[in-house]
Amino acid sequence: MYGFGYYSWFDPTYILVVIGAVICLIASARVKSTFHKYSAYRSMSNLTGAQAAERILHRAGIYDVSIRHIRGSLTDHYDPRNKTLSLSDSVYGQTSVAAIGVAAHECGHAIQHQKSYAPLSIRGAIVPVANFGSALAWPLILIGVLFSSNTGSFLIHLGIFLFSFAVLFQLITLPVELNASNRAIKILGDTGILNAQELPMTRKVLGAAALTYVAGAAAAILQLLRLLILFGGRNDD
Repeated sequence: MYGFGYYSWFDPTYILVVIGAVICLIASARVKSTFHKYSAYRSMSNLTGAQAAERILHRAGIYDVSIRHIRGSLTDHYDPRNKTLSLSDSVYGQTSVAAIGVAAHECGHAIQHQKSYAPLSIRGAIVPVANFGSALAWPLILIGVLFSSNTGSFLIHLGIFLFSFAVLFQLITLPVELNASNRAIKILGDTGILNAQELPMTRKVLGAAALTYVAGAAAAILQLLRLLILFGGRNDD
């Protein structure tokens, strides 16, 4: 039977949430420190992030993607809906190997889009469902806890089901991001935008960034595991 009495003053499964949060904090700190470290190394090509991005896109035969400047640090992203590559303050006009690496990574997404890279297409298709699931999962679960009937059980399990789409989104994001980074490293080397001494630095920046996606997926999985432990096997009496 569901109800407020189901919860004791201490929920041992909450440790899973704490572990997920700690993993994310460590990954976030790692990418910021790594990016800051290699932002001090000016590239020999003297290209800015925006210039490197334009060169990479044109080399790939992409001329319909616009490059714009946005505020913030490491807020860079590629939007396939309007074919816009947005580069942050720390990347757009900067000539560091870190900035060029991040710009190249975002170009990797544009190239994925051009080539209809399957994981990117799948991720784009489930974005609406994942957003819908993330928004409704917890309200449904909390409302379901208030009921001791079949309705409560249905709402809780529906909430868990919807939350699983958010987890699926995180998992699909992993190959998308890793592939974009691999493309970036190869393109930077092939074009000579970065030399043999600079590529390992950029690889470290993109490797640290990849860890944030791994951490996000791990945190989502742990949260789903917690929900399954708490409610997955419960039935109404």
